[in-house]
Amino acid sequence: MSDFINVTLHLLEGFGTTLGLFFLTLLFSIPFGLLLSLCSKARFSPFRYLIRGFIYIIRGTPLLLQLMVVVYLPGIVFQSPLTKWEMFHGNTALSYFCGALFAFVINYACYFSEIFRGGIENIPKGQFEAGEVLGMTKTQIFFRVILLQVIRNILAPMSNEIITLVKDTALARTVSVVEILFCASEILKVDFIIWPLFYTGVFYLVFNALLTFLFGCIEKKLSRYWK
Repeated sequence: MSDFINVTLHLLEGFGTTLGLFFLTLLFSIPFGLLLSLCSKARFSPFRYLIRGFIYIIRGTPLLLQLMVVVYLPGIVFQSPLTKWEMFHGNTALSYFCGALFAFVINYACYFSEIFRGGIENIPKGQFEAGEVLGMTKTQIFFRVILLQVIRNILAPMSNEIITLVKDTALARTVSVVEILFCASEILKVDFIIWPLFYTGVFYLVFNALLTFLFGCIEKKLSRYWK
């Protein structure tokens, strides 16, 4: 029983890092994704193609590869045993976490940008024209008329991506971020017991169940205004 409690406490420490990576990724990637979406529709063609090319590269390459490039490439370029993140922060654990966070934010912002773009393009042009007739500025039209309808269109795909993000945080262990799966693997190496690996699945399942319930409640609440 004591072993179970000790393992649980150790995994909870790693799960705290997992939650931190998850929430910080959402905090930065959602507004950045919206910005990328708007930039990908810019009238200036070279800028528009540049943004779309960037999104294509990020979405077309594995997240694991992006993690390794962000965390390890600066150290190779500067010919230093320390990565750029470590030189900046002076703390190895924090450095790896910041590097992983940067890669996650860029990756998910690109995916969210495509979801936002699809949601915006599904809005009838008459909505924009009606706002202009009422004398609203483009900014007012977007935030007061369009954005709420975009939320309706993207709620389901966004919820799927967010749940996928929960599972993708496990990839951070490959760049030495001490998240929950990293903790479980360390227990396996030291104590030669495998059940903590399966135990981590309970944490993911419970957290995803809570997110699924939350998105269901949001969808029901917002549906009152969309009937």
